[in-house]
Amino acid sequence: MSVYAFDGKRPVVGEGTWVAPSAYIIGNVTIGSRCWIGPGAVIRGDFGAIVIGDETAVEDGVVIHTPALVAIGKAVTIGHSAVIHGRSVGDYAVVGMHSTLGDNSVVGSWSIVAEHSLVKKNQAVPDGTIYAGVPAAKKGDVGQMHREVMLAGKQMYVELTARYLSSLEKIG
Repeated sequence: MSVYAFDGKRPVVGEGTWVAPSAYIIGNVTIGSRCWIGPGAVIRGDFGAIVIGDETAVEDGVVIHTPALVAIGKAVTIGHSAVIHGRSVGDYAVVGMHSTLGDNSVVGSWSIVAEHSLVKKNQAVPDGTIYAGVPAAKKGDVGQMHREVMLAGKQMYVELTARYLSSLEKIG
């Protein structure tokens, strides 16, 4: 893993978290316990602070950066190649692959931002809602079935984290 101090600020990575060797974690970044930080992820706390809660999955190629604070809750899933420039993502939320969260945007707890969506600057996605499109608009509410699928996916990443820590082996 590539972890760098910047301007005297050192990243803090929680116990049991796996960070891919090709990921970059820079500056004022705090990552909780049992998180999975995928290959090619860039988490840049050089302008503002970034705080990521326990058991959150930051998938391959995600970029997290901001001119202010970014607070990402616990058990969040951020899909491949998403860009997070927003203010906050609530607990248990899902940000789909290739989605973008603009400056100062907010995604509520238990919400879903569908793949390839754009949550615009200053836009808010309320708790328990499904947003999709460019720009993102409400498409529905998160029901019990959604919650069960979301929890299963989050548990899958917690288990994957443990497996990566115990069995990933570089060859050659």
